[in-house]
Amino acid sequence: MSSTDPAHPTVDLGGLEVSPIGFGGMALSHVYGGIDHADAARVLREVIDAGVTFIDTADVYGEPRPGTSGPAGTNEELVGEVIAPVRDRVQLATKFGITGAVGADGTPVRGDRAYVRAAAEASLRRLGVDHIDLYYMHRRDLSVPIEETVGAMAELVAEGKVGRLGLSEVTADELRAAVTEHPIAAVQSEWSLWSRDVEAHVVPTAAELGVGFVPYSPLGRGFLTGTMTRESVQQTVIAGAERFGEHFDANQAVVEQVRAVAEELHATPAQVALAWLLHQGRRFDVATVPIPGSRRVERTVENLGALTLELSEDQVARLDRVADLAVGGRNIVSDPRWISSGRE
Repeated sequence: MSSTDPAHPTVDLGGLEVSPIGFGGMALSHVYGGIDHADAARVLREVIDAGVTFIDTADVYGEPRPGTSGPAGTNEELVGEVIAPVRDRVQLATKFGITGAVGADGTPVRGDRAYVRAAAEASLRRLGVDHIDLYYMHRRDLSVPIEETVGAMAELVAEGKVGRLGLSEVTADELRAAVTEHPIAAVQSEWSLWSRDVEAHVVPTAAELGVGFVPYSPLGRGFLTGTMTRESVQQTVIAGAERFGEHFDANQAVVEQVRAVAEELHATPAQVALAWLLHQGRRFDVATVPIPGSRRVERTVENLGALTLELSEDQVARLDRVADLAVGGRNIVSDPRWISSGRE
């Protein structure tokens, strides 16, 4: 961590000082079931008041409006509304590139220069800000060289519209190519106790290049908390994914192992899962800032308890074996190229 102040610890992501645990704004959208706008705004305000200053969103998050196409943008509007009075306290991250709804039969993606610029201008407008602190390429457009996409993003930095650049779900080779065009502050990919494929190549490369890592779904899309039910899964976009569908029961073995360690520490499974992930960041010597999301403020406060949770060597070793129990891959769409390991 960059700051040693126990009351306000921070982590350095390529020069951007952020809270050591961020907040994933996707939780406050239709992706995980409907939520009232007023309730979502209240949750986000209270999350910031609790000390979380790193807020992550994307132009594709939110309920699509009838008769419109392209990114919904409603999550960005929500975030912009809430952070307006406290903009100086918030490090804001958003993403571009996914141009339509995520689906099993293919998801449209664009990374050409014209689209990058248009997407950034639209996000700035919806967020109501004059600059975006961390701007991510959400997914690779495989028809466009990554150097072209990052070059267009770099122009936004030069113009003061973006502070730092990030990449989501890139391979190690794609990351190496990207940094030849412009410094990359962070890679965002799924990384958790049961999703560790990024440890093979992407995380070590990020560490080598001095790039931070922002794990999304650090609680296994909620599964690792032990609170998920078959009924709750059916209301979400992950209902058809292997881990949460046909292998739901088999994967309870994963939950039981996490719960066992949590009971030993008088902690919650969520705290244990996050503490292990922060330990992994130190193990790989890469700045690591998980971004769990929740619709309940008390869960966010609970998550922050992971920062002071100490795992024994034996507990770490047992948690290291959890991934071996997981049945089914982490991809939630049918195209293997949607995630980095499908292109390595």
